[in-house]
Amino acid sequence: MSGSQYLVVGAGLAGAATAWQLADRGHEVTLVERTEPAAHDGSSHGSARIFRYAYPERDYVEMVVRAAAGFRELERLHGAPLLTPTGALDHGSGRDPRALARVLESVGVEHELLDADAARARWPQIVVDGEVLHQPGGAVIDAESTVRAMVALAEAKGARVLTGWPLERLERTATGFTAHSTEGRAIDAGHVVVSAGGWLPDLLGELPLPAGFLDAFPALEVMQENAFHFPYRDEHPHGTWPTLIHKVPEIQVYALPGGRDAGFRGQKVAEYNGGRSIGSASKQSGDVDGANRSRVVDYVRRYLPGLVPEPYAETTCLFTNTPTEDFVIDGTDGITVVSPCSGHGAKFAPLLGEIAADVATGAAAAPERFRVGAVRAGA
Repeated sequence: MSGSQYLVVGAGLAGAATAWQLADRGHEVTLVERTEPAAHDGSSHGSARIFRYAYPERDYVEMVVRAAAGFRELERLHGAPLLTPTGALDHGSGRDPRALARVLESVGVEHELLDADAARARWPQIVVDGEVLHQPGGAVIDAESTVRAMVALAEAKGARVLTGWPLERLERTATGFTAHSTEGRAIDAGHVVVSAGGWLPDLLGELPLPAGFLDAFPALEVMQENAFHFPYRDEHPHGTWPTLIHKVPEIQVYALPGGRDAGFRGQKVAEYNGGRSIGSASKQSGDVDGANRSRVVDYVRRYLPGLVPEPYAETTCLFTNTPTEDFVIDGTDGITVVSPCSGHGAKFAPLLGEIAADVATGAAAAPERFRVGAVRAGA
């Protein structure tokens, strides 16, 4: 049995960021991962996630600004780009681009508010029917490369990384904790950070957390989502497309240029929370929902004329949603639970590692909205 000052469970974006931050602060860290970092059946795989600034809440926009600085530092240390600059659009009656623009203005984030005619002239491959918010500082995140970069930086600072190490249960001891794997291996640790993504619903009951903390923990809904890649028409090639979020009464869609794992041949398009609830990542099938495919194809046919409305690739992924779509970063008695989920956490990865490391070490508390009682109550 080996030991460590800090044990981090889960090597997705949040867990890798936390391990990196803890190791960078000089702590002894072990990072364990159920399979491998950025696992294909988790929430941090692949090469295309949206980096955008627009949120209706000022504090989230301020966090994106801080996360952008974190990504720049991560890229500097990694020695290669992890974000591809790509303008970000928000439009549709459900997004309220003008209200979003006011929030960006209050934080000092560069943006443009275009009327429909100006937006159509600039992006003729996209159908718009009202004002459009453009964020020139947007980007596409290579999620898998970001995870691997943070894991490598953690290792360079002395962290130990164990793959093929699925946590089964955590036992409290006189000196801290003993983590037990499903294969009977064990690790002692003084403090534990659990960042298990869609596997968290299975693990919560196996953590020696106080009843009051567990009672206050928000309900987690794990969704098996679907994503589809549509080829570009010749007149609108890769590099001319922004990312977008479009919300109308009948559907909310996000789209972005597909990354290297889809051959850079088209746009990745998905309905936000358009999949099915599965309870836990352990229950995922990997089967694409045909009805969801039909809805997204119909959307592309109607709103994205710059794409051929026939997907050339498709996949499933996981969203782990809280009722408010806020993250959970909170802990007690030596255990910190990190669940930056709800389908919008990737852009915050370096910052979430900082916050989680602060909570785990006692250096600072997480923002109030990320504490278990606040997320459950919808504060």
